[in-house]
Amino acid sequence: MTAAIANIEAAKQRARNAVEGIADELVRISGEIHSHPELAFKEHHAVGQLVPFVKSHGFDVRTGVYGMETAFRGEWGHGPVTIAVCAEYDALPEIGHACGHNLIATAGVGAAVALIEAIDPADARVVILGTPAEEGGGGKIRMINGGCFTDVDVAMMAHPGPVDVVYYLWQGNASVAVEYIGRAAHQGASPERGINALDAIITAYNAMAQLRQHIRRDARLAGIITHGGDAVNIVPERTAGKFSVRAVSMSYLAELKARLQHCLEAGALATGCELKATWSEGGYEPFRHNRPMAEAYISNGAVFSKTFLGRSDASGASTDMANVSQVVPAIHPVFGIGTRAGNHTRDFTAAAVTDAAHAAMIEAAKMLAMTGVDLALDPDLVRRAKADFAER
Repeated sequence: MTAAIANIEAAKQRARNAVEGIADELVRISGEIHSHPELAFKEHHAVGQLVPFVKSHGFDVRTGVYGMETAFRGEWGHGPVTIAVCAEYDALPEIGHACGHNLIATAGVGAAVALIEAIDPADARVVILGTPAEEGGGGKIRMINGGCFTDVDVAMMAHPGPVDVVYYLWQGNASVAVEYIGRAAHQGASPERGINALDAIITAYNAMAQLRQHIRRDARLAGIITHGGDAVNIVPERTAGKFSVRAVSMSYLAELKARLQHCLEAGALATGCELKATWSEGGYEPFRHNRPMAEAYISNGAVFSKTFLGRSDASGASTDMANVSQVVPAIHPVFGIGTRAGNHTRDFTAAAVTDAAHAAMIEAAKMLAMTGVDLALDPDLVRRAKADFAER
C-alpha cells in the first residue's frame, strides 16, 4: 500500500469514527424533523435543528440565502477542491415525511461533519447546503440560479428508498396547472344553456389516460382534478387540475409535453370551454450520474458489504438534485431503509423513523463522507469526475 492510499484509508476510518460519534445527535434530529413535517419553504423547525448542529461542529453558516428563508449554506476549509453536500428536509402534504427527507437531511449533515473531522482545512473546502422545497418549488433550482454552485467542483446527496441503488434513473419533470372556464346554468331547468367545465377536464384526463398506454416505459404521465365544480345542481362553470410529465431525456420530455397539451386542448375543443394552461418554469431535469464518483461510492459501500442493484431500467421519481447534476459532477444514490413500502406512502412515512431506517442513514452518512475523503485527497478522482461530466 502506498503512502497516499494509506493516508486516504486512515482518513476514511476517521470519517467513520466521526459519524459514530455524532450518531445519537443525528437520530435525535431525524426524529425531530419527522415529527414536525413542514411543507415547501416553511421548514423552519427543520432548519432550527440542522443549523445549530453544523455550526457547533465547525461550519461557518449563513441562513436565509438565495432568496429563501429556509435555505442555508455552511462552509469550512480552503483547499483546492470544493465539495458540496446537499440536505433537504421538506415533507409532503397530508402524509408527512413519506419520502424520508428527515433521513436525507441527517445523512447529509452527518457526512459533512464527518468529512471535516477526517481531513485538514487545506485539503478541501466543504460546503453543506440546506435545500428547501424539493417536493414542490425546486429550492435547488433557485440556488443554481442564484449562483450557489458556481464555485463548487462536485456535489453529493443520498436518498432513502426500499433498496440500495446508485444508478437510479431520476426523471425530468414538467408540470402544468390547468383551468377550464365554461358557463353556469341550472342543471335541471336549463342545462342546455351551460358549458360544462367538468366535462372539459374529464375529457382531458381521459385523453391523457389513453395516451399513457403508448409512451415509453421510462416515462410517466399523471393528473389530478383539484376543483370539480361548486354544486350538483349547477353546470360547472370552472374546474381546475394539475398534470405532470416525466421522462429521462429532455427531448422526450418536450415531446410528451406537446402531446399532453393536445389532450388538454381536446377537453376545451370538445366542450367549448376556455382553457388556461400554465406550465411550470424551470422544471426538474433528468439526472446525470457521474461515473467516477458513483464508482467511488460503490467501492466505499464494500466496507459495509453493500450490494447495489444494477442500473435501473424503470423509474418514477424526479428531484431538483438532478438540476444540480446538470451544472456540476454529482451523485444521488438511494439507500434502503428496511421496508418494502414505496416512497410517498403512509407506510414509508412510518418506516422513515424506525431503528432500521436510522441505521441505514448512519451508514449512508459514512459512505458519503468516505467518498468526500476520496475527492478531497485524490486529485485524480476529481479530474476524472470533471472529465466524465464534460463528455456527456
